[in-house]
Amino acid sequence: MHIGEEIKKELQRQERTASWLARRINCDRTNVYDIFKRKTIDTELLLAISMVLRVDFFARYSENLSASSSTDGAE
Repeated sequence: MHIGEEIKKELQRQERTASWLARRINCDRTNVYDIFKRKTIDTELLLAISMVLRVDFFARYSENLSASSSTDGAE
């Protein structure tokens, strides 16, 4: 899972801009573009983004973990 791409897709789905997100998480717009490139992210930042976009990105990690476990044959 590439978290930056997931955030970017959700932002586009909601028809929001990088500037809009930047204002709500108190950072510069260029930092949001940097977030889009990240494969990993700080949990505090992910929490802030999840709250602003009203999407549980942590659940997406959990879903990815569950899918990975089921394909590994783990119980």
